[in-house]
Amino acid sequence: MKTYLVTGGAGFIGSNFVLYMLRNHTAIKIVNVDALTYAGNLENLASLEGDPRHVFVHADIRDREAISAVFAEHQPDYVVNFAAESHVDRSIENPGVFADTNVQGTVNMLACARAAWDDGNGGYGDHRYLQVSTDEVYGALAIPEALNADGSPADPEHADFFREDTPLSPHSPYSASKASADFFVRAWHDTYGFPSVITRCSNNYGPYQFPEKLIPLMIHNALHHKELPVYGDGLNVRDWLYVDDHCKAIDMVLASGRLGEVYNVGGHNERANIYIVRTIIQQVREATGDEAITEDLIRYVTDRAGHDRRYGIAPDKIREELGWYPETPYEEGIAKTIRWYLDNPEWVEHVTSGAYQDYYERMYAGR
Repeated sequence: MKTYLVTGGAGFIGSNFVLYMLRNHTAIKIVNVDALTYAGNLENLASLEGDPRHVFVHADIRDREAISAVFAEHQPDYVVNFAAESHVDRSIENPGVFADTNVQGTVNMLACARAAWDDGNGGYGDHRYLQVSTDEVYGALAIPEALNADGSPADPEHADFFREDTPLSPHSPYSASKASADFFVRAWHDTYGFPSVITRCSNNYGPYQFPEKLIPLMIHNALHHKELPVYGDGLNVRDWLYVDDHCKAIDMVLASGRLGEVYNVGGHNERANIYIVRTIIQQVREATGDEAITEDLIRYVTDRAGHDRRYGIAPDKIREELGWYPETPYEEGIAKTIRWYLDNPEWVEHVTSGAYQDYYERMYAGR
């Protein structure tokens, strides 16, 4: 039985990964470490109550003593580091927190893993450490001249995409902190021979996503007839990746990816933000029969500072080396996501109370 140490496993992608792994693998144990900040939610893992394969540890990845104790007690074979501050708007508001958690936290994880795994002769056995990163570290891409109605390139063969050798050029405090963490992971591999690998994903969506991000925010606001705030002209383009597809990619890279390498994980689902919003309006209205949910709810707000225009990933390397490809087209994934939020109103109510409301007012009031 292999033991996985998953950090940030009560957050959006982390909890989906824990659930995915325990659905698809029987002979594994997952030690789930999460600090339970605002976006960490143990309700995401309620279905695992009583499952002996899942152990939760309330700890912060920056805490050397606590993380060292986890390694000593559970002796994990693999580490998957999801734990991070991840919202660009919050990074603009308070960049120091992002440097502290995303950079110092990663350095602490690397140091604890190396101390636990190093055999003293430069060997690490079959241990592996996977750093979950983001396509935002690459910066931004130009919008192609010819676009489809949904904002995707009309001629993808001649459009630019992020590849693993694209130079890093982060534009926000969030992406700068993730790029810095990636450099430390690479440095650990190059300096100490540490058994690490990095994945960089495009925008994830799906169940359990905290409603500060675009898709759950628009679903929640539409259901409550609240304004739908859209930055700038709404034509910023992102590559959307259904979260289960991402989880499968991480599983495959952790098992078979080449150490020291980077693997881009993209959905081949580029869509303009305004197209996403209009899709949600239409599907939520049809699903609920609520004719008050219309495009009149859209409100264009002052654009985010340094807002990257387009992201697009070429996941050729992971497909060619490991056979992974995104299985969920946007039209299928968005329908599944909307249905999940409609079917889980209590979860949404719990996470949108209290501190979230204060944050929402700070972000959008007066814009």
